[in-house]
Parts: sequence; C-alpha cells; structure tokens
Amino acid sequence: MKKTILSLLALLAVTGLQAAPKEKSWDNPDTIFVSRDGTGDFRNIDEAIDVCRAFMEYHKVIYVKKGVYKEKLIIPSFLTNIEICGEDRDNTIITYDDHANIKNFDLPNKHTLGTFRTYTLKIEGNDIVLKNITIENNAARLGQAVALHTEGDRLTFVNCRFLGNQDTVYTGIANTRLYFKDCYIEGTTDFIFGPSIAWFEGCTIKNKSNSYVTAASTPDGQKYGYVFNNCRIICDEGVDKCYLGRPWRPYAYTLFMNCELGKHIRPEGWHNWGKTSNEQTARYIEYNNRGEGAATAGRVGWSKQLTKKEAAKITPAEVFSLTSNWNPAE
Repeated sequence: MKKTILSLLALLAVTGLQAAPKEKSWDNPDTIFVSRDGTGDFRNIDEAIDVCRAFMEYHKVIYVKKGVYKEKLIIPSFLTNIEICGEDRDNTIITYDDHANIKNFDLPNKHTLGTFRTYTLKIEGNDIVLKNITIENNAARLGQAVALHTEGDRLTFVNCRFLGNQDTVYTGIANTRLYFKDCYIEGTTDFIFGPSIAWFEGCTIKNKSNSYVTAASTPDGQKYGYVFNNCRIICDEGVDKCYLGRPWRPYAYTLFMNCELGKHIRPEGWHNWGKTSNEQTARYIEYNNRGEGAATAGRVGWSKQLTKKEAAKITPAEVFSLTSNWNPAE
C-alpha cells in the first residue's frame, strides 16, 4: 500500500511539472498586453516599457486595453522598434496633469517645473509607433502643459488623439522626422511647436481659444519643418481669431496644403511674433486650401502661395529624405 501511494505521488509530481506554465521571455518578439483590470501581463504601461530589450531589431507591440492610465512615461533612447497600440482610440487614455508653473523646490535654482518637464509621454527612442490611443495633459490652464514630447527619429502616429491646452505637442529635436496620420490634436496657444520635421496627413486640428496653431522653431539650413496636408483646422464655439502660426525661431517653416481652414483663421494668416525681422526669414507657405479661412487676399505679404508645380514636389518621400530614405506614407 505504501509503495502504491509513493508511486501515485511521484506521478502527480511529474504531471504537475509538465503542466506548469512556461515563463514568458520578454526578449521574444511577442505582444505584451496591458490592462488596468489585471487581465493582461501588466497593469501599467511603464512596466511593459521597462521589460523591453535595448536596441531591439525586431518589432515589439505593447497592446493597451481600454482604460485610463495615469502615468508620466518616457520611452528611453535605447529602446527602438516599439509599437504602443490602444484597443480603442477614444477610450484608451494615457493622462497626466503637470504644468509649467507647478512649484518644485527640488529643482536647482528653480521654483517651477518649466515647459519641458511637463510631458505626459516623452519619446527619446527611434522607430517608435503609436496607434489608436489618446495622450492627454489635463492640467488646468495655469501654464504650458505638454502632452507629447518627441526627441526620437522616424516616429509614426496613426489614429491618435493629443489633448491639452498650451503647448500640447512638442517636437523637440531638429532633423528628427515625425509622421502623423489621421490624428486629432487640440490646444490653445502654440499647441504644435518645435524644430522637428513633421508631416501631418489627414489630421484634425482644433483651436480651443483665440491664439496660434503652430510655433515652429525650424533651424536655418533645415529645408522643411511642419507640413499639413489634407487636414481640417476647426475650432471651439466662440473662437474666431486664430493665426496659422508664428515663428518661435526666425527660420520657422510651416506649410498648409489641400487643407480645410475654418472661418476662425484670421485673414492675414500668419504673425511675426512682434519682430519685423522674422518677416525676412520665416517660411510660411500655403497651397490649394479651401474653406472660409483659406482666402488669400488678406494674407501677409511675406507669406507664400505655391504653384501647382512647386506643390507637386513636396511629398513625404522628399520631406523625409534628410539623412536616409524613410517614407511611412507608402
């Protein structure tokens, strides 16, 4: 009897070992699932980012189920080829609420946070993709509050929402390339700003107050800056006096082509940021726009209207051919 019992225990032990779940290897090109309800691999996006291997040569997906994720995130420079994909664009939300005037006595010689520390999501790595997700800075209107801060190259955003007020999207590094496809971006003042090369295709851009859509800081010698193609520029109720852009730096480049411009866009279109010298250097361009805000008769004399031949040359392949061939629009 004793021998039979021992044999049964040995059999159960072997069976148990065989049935034990295999430990997941995060170095494999599998999809990582994130869910607030605990049914995924992780409950927080930051934990999923943390297990990704440095300098991956394969595509890794972090799939984020519907929910509100209050996280302040960084995708560091040593992470590449990561895709963060939401289950539902409007109901998969990464949110935080820092703004520039928050007091922070831990900062050396500073008592406030400042614009560039306010991000909800900061992307330092290259070849990162975001799809079907909302990035939000829901701080009160008490200062600059960045939702998306980019520093990496070859970044792609598809069907995403970027929500905020002043300074919603900061494209932070010159000569980096960004592609926004079918995205929604809203804000109050200068809510798309920075020195990067960025193409916005089929996006909806919403003014929440009378102010400026863009504040490009394109450096001298960089051929392109912001290109908006087939976009809609809309506004909140009561908003009726907005500029397409003003130059954060003298050589700002911003082009709107084939876009629908709402009646809230001022007849002059562009502002010199109070410096007449900017009128000699800023590159503010339009082509084939439509809508009540697209009339060209009242535009400032230092902006430019492209010819059909000139416009045909401006394609994603051309704009992104800075240092290597990259065309996410293909």
